[in-house]
Amino acid sequence: MLKPSDKWTWYYDDKESNLMLDLGDDIVFKTNLPRKLLVDCAVGINEFSVDDASAFQTFKEQICLLPISEPRQAELALYCVAAKRFHKPVQPKSWFFDSQHGDCTPCEGDIVRLTNQHSDGYFIILEVGESASLIASIDIDAFSLTSSKNLVFGQAIKVMHDRMALANSMFQTTPIALVG
Repeated sequence: MLKPSDKWTWYYDDKESNLMLDLGDDIVFKTNLPRKLLVDCAVGINEFSVDDASAFQTFKEQICLLPISEPRQAELALYCVAAKRFHKPVQPKSWFFDSQHGDCTPCEGDIVRLTNQHSDGYFIILEVGESASLIASIDIDAFSLTSSKNLVFGQAIKVMHDRMALANSMFQTTPIALVG
């Protein structure tokens, strides 16, 4: 898994039309954030901050429990950090999801389950708000919002908490002591 470095640099690439992260050694990571989803300060050069490193660690701890390859885990962690820091504030799009009739109070890094008539999937909490949170899809397969609109791996969306069900326990393993 990648280890954050103070030599990493965020920048917007006009040619690629996306936010990029220069990891050094001629390695560049292309985020899934196009210009229309970025805050204004993202269109420039930004250092990978201590807050970015802290967020990376928070997300990495949860993501390492997922049944996906290590390169995909690193990719998802970087998508999460990029969205947490640079995603433009948006209104919730909760109408795509079924109400869970529960009282979900998520924390950053929590895994939640969302459903609708087309899909059932898992998401990671990127940024918690009072009644809605920015989340990102953690499923390799796309989550169908409608018959013609999908959320892909790592893509962020803001959703009201009443649509979420905490699912951390689905991905945690509990050690079992065998007594003989």
